[in-house]
Amino acid sequence: QKGTRSESSQAKKSQHAEEAIFYMNCRAAYLTVLKSSLENIKSKEQLLLVLQQAGRNPSQKTVNKYWTSQTTTLNFDDFCTILKKEKPATKTELLEAFGKIDTDNTGYILHDELYKILTTRGEKMTWDEVSTITKKADFNCSGKLDYNKFCDLYMTTSEQCCKTAREKLEVDSRLRQQQFGSQAETSSEGITLPVSKPSPRVSRKTDHKLAPTKGGSRTPSRPSSAQSCKASVSTTISNCASSNRNTKLIEPDTIKEWQCAQSKGCFYLEDDGEIISHKYKLHLPQRSTVCITIKPLNVHQVEGKPCHWLSVDTALYILKENETQENLQLVSFTEQQNKEMFGWKGELGSGIYWLLPFTTGCRLKKVKTQFTGEAKLVYRGEDGELALTKEFRAALLDIFETIDLDGNGLLSLEEYNFFELRTSGEKCDEEAWAVCKENFDMKKNELTRQGFMDLNLMEANDREGDPSDLWVTLLSLGYNKALEMTEACPFVIDIYAEKCKPRIKAIYLEAGSWQLNRAICKSVVNKGEAKVMDGCENIIIYTYKAGRRITSVIENKSENKVIIHVNNEQSKNCLSNRGLTVFAVEVAPKSMTVSQHVMPLNEQEEWLYNCVHSLL
Repeated sequence: QKGTRSESSQAKKSQHAEEAIFYMNCRAAYLTVLKSSLENIKSKEQLLLVLQQAGRNPSQKTVNKYWTSQTTTLNFDDFCTILKKEKPATKTELLEAFGKIDTDNTGYILHDELYKILTTRGEKMTWDEVSTITKKADFNCSGKLDYNKFCDLYMTTSEQCCKTAREKLEVDSRLRQQQFGSQAETSSEGITLPVSKPSPRVSRKTDHKLAPTKGGSRTPSRPSSAQSCKASVSTTISNCASSNRNTKLIEPDTIKEWQCAQSKGCFYLEDDGEIISHKYKLHLPQRSTVCITIKPLNVHQVEGKPCHWLSVDTALYILKENETQENLQLVSFTEQQNKEMFGWKGELGSGIYWLLPFTTGCRLKKVKTQFTGEAKLVYRGEDGELALTKEFRAALLDIFETIDLDGNGLLSLEEYNFFELRTSGEKCDEEAWAVCKENFDMKKNELTRQGFMDLNLMEANDREGDPSDLWVTLLSLGYNKALEMTEACPFVIDIYAEKCKPRIKAIYLEAGSWQLNRAICKSVVNKGEAKVMDGCENIIIYTYKAGRRITSVIENKSENKVIIHVNNEQSKNCLSNRGLTVFAVEVAPKSMTVSQHVMPLNEQEEWLYNCVHSLL
């Protein structure tokens, strides 16, 4: 166990180091073109320049994807998100592209052919631009392009751009201090409500550094990069290890006489870091005391496979539906904690309620894992017929249990369509479902486990054993190439009602809505500690601790947009969803926005939340 913990600790440190390097490279490239991380990219040309400084060589199509006709500015965090999506081309990818032209595999492409391709296909180049390439002696000889040498030079130039930017950052102490991003939280449509997707990046090692060394020197509470701040407020919360959990939540075994409804669901992590999940409607036919809980779903796993998602934080916000779906009123949220379960107990009147699941993104995040090889999904038996491997069958059983939302051991058309929307973006209609009924095992017009297995085997047979489509399904459901679920968190919701039979139904599978973000802000404002910023009475910082999560919200009562500098450098053993120890948040006039969510990095140790919010 000690060895496993040590390996896990080393893996976390390695991941933090990688992310720290990534953000350092982001800042280096950004500050090569712009004066500050708080300055926005103001044109398509600037975007192209900073991307090139980061070692990318984007096509015009790629630039247009991020700079549309509606775009006026992009901030530092937007830039980081783009870099996460637009990976630099590898030499292998470049060689594969040239290989499609060099069908004889000679290693060369005739200049005439190169002129023809580059001036007539894709984003057409001019003759002069192509001539610039063909005149370079480094990789041209006898009217031919040696594309192997060209790729080497391309990679070297790309790496040199990044290196030069980093060196400039190291030399210039003024730039080195600007280690923060400007994560704007206001909507481009002008809605003065929190955005739907806080950044779920992992914090760097500076979040849990040791206390200052001996000698009596005191670390200043305000960061050096914020010395021009006009006003500030500091919040400190000391927290014990996880053994001291809130146990006021009523246990389900004490309310066995109450009527119960249950539904499963899942948080899925997108490529850009956004988290999507199921959204639910709860119907109560009469007023009743209820107990509502949410916790990660402990599905059966292959022996030896880690259950990454069991440490993911979960919460549920309860909103009352009034005249329209848009007019939702926050009732409460699951703030009481018992181990991995979060819950709420209280009285609800009859009517329709929305249950909106939430996770901070502190624990559910992109993970880089070293694989010894890709797991095998299918094989051919002695009779030559395709079959599913034992490991793949086990993963499919876990998937079935996750998408079987009502837990009856069968998949209804509605449940199957959530699966289809997630994996293919399409829905299965009644006619297609009837075809499934003819070909696969069903009971009461619902797909059985065996039917689900056979459906996946049919997909493998359709591709003659090629597992590509099967991997698309697995990856979209949060699995990695070792068949471990690392980028998803299945959960289960239980509703107990004392006086009536509650009904719960999954309605959507989507990213966090503005209603959810408004609910988060309201819950912190209603329950948290409010501190007016010294020297600026229009800025209020609300901080609230629920279980093992601390959330801070910034309220801007002024008529002007403000930029708030946030510094967590004195926090210890902390994990922030922002991914940066020091960053900045832009808050629109007369609005509120989430500053950050923070959790302990290691729950078995004490942790200290020490955050300074300053007005720039």
